[in-house]
Amino acid sequence: MAVSPLTATLTIFCPVIGIWDEAAIKGFGNSIRQKRMQCGFSQEELAYRCQIYARQIGRIKRGEINTSISTVFSLVRALNLEVANLLVLPTL
Repeated sequence: MAVSPLTATLTIFCPVIGIWDEAAIKGFGNSIRQKRMQCGFSQEELAYRCQIYARQIGRIKRGEINTSISTVFSLVRALNLEVANLLVLPTL
């Protein structure tokens, strides 16, 4: 079965579902950084509170990964926020 160039390109970015919205992912990462700093947490402190690696917090902050819903909820709890406070819709 042949794979189209578009499908092959999307698979490189996100092999599971083929979605990669860079503006939304980077906006989310910026929101995490701002909220973390407002709370006075280091990346290590936030990672500890979320029970994830500090390296993962850095990758989320830089928009390098399309993080999971479970991680989003862990971040929301650690930062004492509502999910909507972290989501930034990119302008079209």
